[in-house]
Amino acid sequence: MKPIFFKAAVGAIALTCCSMLKAQELGEPQLKQLRESFVLDAPTRAIQNALTSNANIRSLVLNREKQGKTDHFFKYRVDVKGITDQKQSGRCWMFTSMNVLRPSIIKKYNIEDFDFSHNYLYFYDMLEKANLFLENIIRTAKTDMDNREVATYFSAPVNDGGVWNLYYNLATKYGVVPAQVMPETEHANNTSQMVSLINESLRRSGMEIRHMAEKGSKAEALRKQKMQALQDVYRILALCLGEPPARFTWRYKDKDGNIQELKDYTPLQFYAEVTPEGYTPDNYIMIMNDPTRPYYAVYEIQNYRNSYEGINWVYLNLPNEDIKQAALASIKNNEAMYASCDVAKQFDGKKGVSDPGMYDYASLLGVKLDMEKSDRILSRQSGSSHAMTLIGCDVDQNENPVKWEFENSWGADAGHKGYITFTDDWFSEYMFRLVIRKTYLNEKAAEALKKKPVLLPVWDYMF
Repeated sequence: MKPIFFKAAVGAIALTCCSMLKAQELGEPQLKQLRESFVLDAPTRAIQNALTSNANIRSLVLNREKQGKTDHFFKYRVDVKGITDQKQSGRCWMFTSMNVLRPSIIKKYNIEDFDFSHNYLYFYDMLEKANLFLENIIRTAKTDMDNREVATYFSAPVNDGGVWNLYYNLATKYGVVPAQVMPETEHANNTSQMVSLINESLRRSGMEIRHMAEKGSKAEALRKQKMQALQDVYRILALCLGEPPARFTWRYKDKDGNIQELKDYTPLQFYAEVTPEGYTPDNYIMIMNDPTRPYYAVYEIQNYRNSYEGINWVYLNLPNEDIKQAALASIKNNEAMYASCDVAKQFDGKKGVSDPGMYDYASLLGVKLDMEKSDRILSRQSGSSHAMTLIGCDVDQNENPVKWEFENSWGADAGHKGYITFTDDWFSEYMFRLVIRKTYLNEKAAEALKKKPVLLPVWDYMF
């Protein structure tokens, strides 16, 4: 019976494969059908003329019906001041994590404006990520190169992207400093070349470690090789970013015109002084709207951190209604939030407005492009691409959200004076996650936090 079943199964598989291969062919009958489906009538010819002479499709599909319908006024808005600029870097997560704290620092020191040194923390972020990569390579040194985990590590040994937990890992270990103490450099503002060179160096070192392991080298020898690799990374960082200070003096002028001075501070002392009490993962949680997975469940992404001893990315998956309720409560209490979204989708950059119907591609092209959020995620059409600070919400007469506001980190000339207004419908479709004080969660969400996190692999489609 078994041999008969096996032969039948093989035959079925072969038949299916042949059918699939045949169905993939584009022969003359199929081409004829495709040609006949395109009818070049007068309206179609007008569209073709427009598209063949204008490379900017977005300029042709801006939805007139949406213009002037969304203003930039908000009933509830966190007290914020000043716009930062991450320039050509992927450090939005770092800027956003720090932007959440800036208003309290401005108030504390009675100053007009304040910004952190992102260059200082960026130095240690890249160094720690390099160390984590090399430790992962040591751990998997005898695993096949085509193993999915190993391939993921080598595909991008380090990058300048991240989320809130990475800021927490760095700040609690290295502290923070004011912008004047370690100013930005060209390679902090434009990171691609430096990151590319560091990755080239790390891939070389990673392969040397694997070759050593194949020849029987012990852990002590592999870690000696790791330290040599980290010396190379440190040298590149120091040359491109400058060396971080161990102690510093910060002079500033307050609103009353008095010159003040913080003398002989360490970055950790400054972090302790400027960080609000309780701003830790014990009291804050990242909440996510991911309809591809069960709600009211906690998830942890394997190895998604920057420092080896740091905490991984952990989040609570919730429906949009719960997230909006909690976010509005935070804004009403004058607390800004770290948030991230699929920023480019349906975004009018000139006016600083995002709305699901902002660009009407379907009417111009005559094809359907809309998908459910879950399908967009699974097909990689949509995912969180940028972090910003959530600071405002406008509501109707029943206190239901109508629109929201981001403080961005693209400079004051981007969007609406550095801010982005987005409709509540856009929130539902393209907002993904935010970090919020746990006390703003409803009872069901708070209860869900007690669950053990589900561990997701390092190559998970959402991250």
